[in-house]
Amino acid sequence: MSDFSDRILTEVPRKSRLRIRPFAIVLIPLAGILFQVYLPRFFQYLGYLEVPLLITVYFALMRREPITGCLTGAGIGLAQDSLSSQPLGMFGITKTLVGYFAASVSMRFDVDNPFIQFVLCFFFFVFHQFFYWVLSRALLGQQIDFLVQQTMLFGLLNAAVALPLFMLLDKIRE
Repeated sequence: MSDFSDRILTEVPRKSRLRIRPFAIVLIPLAGILFQVYLPRFFQYLGYLEVPLLITVYFALMRREPITGCLTGAGIGLAQDSLSSQPLGMFGITKTLVGYFAASVSMRFDVDNPFIQFVLCFFFFVFHQFFYWVLSRALLGQQIDFLVQQTMLFGLLNAAVALPLFMLLDKIRE
């Protein structure tokens, strides 16, 4: 690549980075975690939505900083672990990796495009589920199945929900 094209791919304009109100940085992930933990108790079909993951992906894509993506993913994942019946750290590890990779991808692609957001949300949902399955088998010794067709279907569902959620979250940008 030429020097000019390499600079275009790696430079991120300051105005494209996420600038969000400070109270929203805490309230939005908390609302997503509470949605994930408590709403499926009343409406079982909403249990397939992974709202904390979508919020992690959104913050990581829009901030475009891998370290911040890691910290966001770790914070959201550990908070989700503490409120759920899952072993502590499982969501923390997977969401940390998702946050890092989403922020890294956002440095190379135009993530403001809805099609790219859809594809990335689908990919990161599948990645999250697969890596959670690997950790469950390797660290906890649980013999759970990884259902590929079901994961792909729920990945499409989560990606479809992500687009309106991202548009709503775009409204809170400064």
